[in-house]
Amino acid sequence: MKIKIINRSPYPSPAYATPLSAGMDIRAHVLESLTLQPLERVLVPTGLYVELPAGYEAQIRPRSGLASRKGITVLNSPGTIDADYRGEICVLLVNTSKESAVIEPGERIAQMVVAAHSKVDWEEVEELTPTKRGAGGFGSTGEQ
Repeated sequence: MKIKIINRSPYPSPAYATPLSAGMDIRAHVLESLTLQPLERVLVPTGLYVELPAGYEAQIRPRSGLASRKGITVLNSPGTIDADYRGEICVLLVNTSKESAVIEPGERIAQMVVAAHSKVDWEEVEELTPTKRGAGGFGSTGEQ
């Protein structure tokens, strides 16, 4: 699928790291190193603008390596880029570690997954079809 992109950063456009990768790495478009203190959050620009087709979204997800090495993750994970959004893609990062962490210019900070989604029309009813699980919530399915 072809998707229009404007890349106003000096870094490569999002790309798959391996042939079977689901997500494309996206990079920090910052002029100098960015230090995040413990529990600090920051909106990091990417220099990227996309035009997604109707029926698709771009999900912004954490990079496992960044989370395991530095404790940095995407706060609103997954973030959603809607098909009608035309602004710059920014990534809301948070430092969950007990030490400060540094993001370097051009560092891979998140991954983007482009996915189809459905639109629904709600049908308001008085009751739902019963199931074995019923209203059981968190942990209700137990260990099998």
